Amino acid sequence: MSTHEINCPHCGKSFAIDEAGYAQILKQVRDEEFATSLQERMDSWEEQKKAEIQLAEAKVAEKLHEEIVKRNADIAKLEAEREAQDLKQQLAIKEALAKIEKERDELANTVKNQKLEREVAEKALEEKYRTQIQDRDDSIERLKDLKAQLSTKMLGETLEQHCEIQFNEIRATAFPNAYFEKDNDARDGSKGDYIFRDLDESGLESVSIMFEMKNENETTATKKKNEHFFAELDKDRTAKGCEYAILVTMLEPDNELYNSGIVDVSHRYPKMYVIRPQFFIPMISLLRNAAQKSLTYKAELELVRSQNIDVTNFEKDLNEFKAGFSRNYDLASKKFEEAIKHIDATMKSLQKVRDSLVSSENQLRLASNKAEDVTVKKLTRKNPTMAAKFAAVAEE
Repeated sequence: MSTHEINCPHCGKSFAIDEAGYAQILKQVRDEEFATSLQERMDSWEEQKKAEIQLAEAKVAEKLHEEIVKRNADIAKLEAEREAQDLKQQLAIKEALAKIEKERDELANTVKNQKLEREVAEKALEEKYRTQIQDRDDSIERLKDLKAQLSTKMLGETLEQHCEIQFNEIRATAFPNAYFEKDNDARDGSKGDYIFRDLDESGLESVSIMFEMKNENETTATKKKNEHFFAELDKDRTAKGCEYAILVTMLEPDNELYNSGIVDVSHRYPKMYVIRPQFFIPMISLLRNAAQKSLTYKAELELVRSQNIDVTNFEKDLNEFKAGFSRNYDLASKKFEEAIKHIDATMKSLQKVRDSLVSSENQLRLASNKAEDVTVKKLTRKNPTMAAKFAAVAEE
């Protein structure tokens, strides 16, 4: 059995141990070393783990710090942008409000001005209508007073005089070539009150009007209406050769139709109008001006008509020439056709004569040929008697 010597580490002495003891001691030493080594390793790992954890924690803390700094920077940036956006929005709202307030103020000023202008216009219009109403009322009152003082005949004569005075006041300037006189011609059984005729510079009549003036007293028992005089006025207009008929009337003073202005009754009687006295001069001027304008159109129309007549006459002459030429051509054509037919018939007859002559010529030619071909021998060939006679003659 083998032994092993082991030196004591404390006293330095050597002692021998057997194999089993040695193995046991060796195992103890190894276990102790392993445990020591394992502990050392575990301690090292622990320290390394702690260091790694600390490093990781430091890295995480550093990264977290960086994230926090970055996030704080982003938050600061977002807050700055939000503040800028808020400021921009506030400025936009302020500008919009300022614009709206400005437009509101301008609109308010415009409305205010318009209101003032409307008020001024309304006041002016109200004053104008008030003046017109007052003038009308004054006129009505004057006419009422006048009607209360005059008889029916005098009222009519006064209205005629009123119109005549109005016309004569402007005759020299407005109607220098006009005729305006009372109608005194009662040969047809009736007559109008006045006849107006206006002439142009050449003396041609441009417009003519038959006037009838009607008025009545308020105390008159029988109240006449304007339409009662239409038929007679139209008859007078026609009889005196006037173009228009106008009834100047004070009848039916409360009738708004006749109080509204110039009333056209041409749907009942041609070219007839009913007016109040204040429209007397305007109505004459209106018709006269329209007539003067129409004179130009009439002159142009007459010129065109004369030209049309000339053209019509020319076309008429041309058509007559064409008709005569066509008729003569037809007659000549017929005569020509008849002559052609006669010539054709004559040519056919001459052709027959020619054919006959040609045939006769052929017969004569044949006869001549036959005559030339006749000889004594041929004649006596089949006639012994004649042959004997010719022979005897020949011998003699």
